[in-house]
Amino acid sequence: MRSFSAAAPPAAEPHPAGPGTEGPRSTAWPLPLIVVLLVCVLGVSVLLAIGLGAAAVPPGETLRYLWAALTGGSIKADEVTAYQIIWQVRTPRVILAVLVGAGLSAVGVAIQAMVRNALADPFVLGVSSGASAGAVAVSVSGALTVLGIYAVSAGAFLGALLVSALVYLASRGAGGLMPLRLVLTGVAMAFGFQAVMSVIVYFVPDGEATSTVLFWSMGGFGAATWGSLPVVTAAVVVSAVVLRRLGRSLDVLALGDETSLSLGVDTARLRRGLFVLTSLATGAMVAVSGAIGFVGLVMPHLVRLWVGAAHVRVLTIAPLVGAIFMVWADLVARTLVAPRELPIGAITALVGVPVFVTLLRRRGYLFGGR
Repeated sequence: MRSFSAAAPPAAEPHPAGPGTEGPRSTAWPLPLIVVLLVCVLGVSVLLAIGLGAAAVPPGETLRYLWAALTGGSIKADEVTAYQIIWQVRTPRVILAVLVGAGLSAVGVAIQAMVRNALADPFVLGVSSGASAGAVAVSVSGALTVLGIYAVSAGAFLGALLVSALVYLASRGAGGLMPLRLVLTGVAMAFGFQAVMSVIVYFVPDGEATSTVLFWSMGGFGAATWGSLPVVTAAVVVSAVVLRRLGRSLDVLALGDETSLSLGVDTARLRRGLFVLTSLATGAMVAVSGAIGFVGLVMPHLVRLWVGAAHVRVLTIAPLVGAIFMVWADLVARTLVAPRELPIGAITALVGVPVFVTLLRRRGYLFGGR
């Protein structure tokens, strides 16, 4: 996909190191073998996650219910409750976990390359805070009621678009979008919209507003339905495919603007396209799951350690790794203290923080320099 760059980098140009890596290392495993292995692990994880819960269903029965739902087959009358739990409650939830985990990981790779910052993640541009503020505003004001059950998600998406537009306008300069200005503006907007949420909760001190803030701040898949999947599916699939097609350009972008321009990559146009694509994808994910931290930050680094720094390889593997991780994180969130449910952001943070600190202390792995 060359719509974001003036020209593709020369084929003979070696892959540069991505953010946080010392050089272009790669695993000895062939990429297709890794993909097949991860797809198998993801398939088993999805099947187990759909069957496990407060009412556990054996894998064989889970497969039978899924097959009946997909083919229009029949089930016994005494199995209707288990069937409804599997198909109407758990399956859309697990699919949403797969989509969000894959999307956050892919977008995280792109944003780290776009701003050339190893600490960047999909929420560094303030998108999550804007989405949370939009969701809370709609929840307490009753706006967008014409959209029914999708009103809060629509408010979250509009809030994400609003903060994205503000960050773009505030960080744009004569030379296009400046990486450092993007990060600083995003952080400032995040604090600003968090203050907006605090003011809303202060003046509307009811349980609904507080619980809404908690959900959109920590994330979760408890509200997943089949109707919420099409938009986020389209956003994640399109962004993942486009970003992988731009892998070579991201390799060059990581070298710096001057080097990129000398190699024929229009950095201003590429960064602008990446900003729009990642903002829309992040907004679509946050609108249905809330803000789930550390996935888009940690997964790219773990994958680079495994397959090397080349973005084509990283963007092939990172979505699969992120999807697997998110499926199991969601399973832990809904079963660890059942029947209560933990915010999934708490699970990802409890795993992500020690992993990130371990990477930080790892010899030979650089976070922006020695």
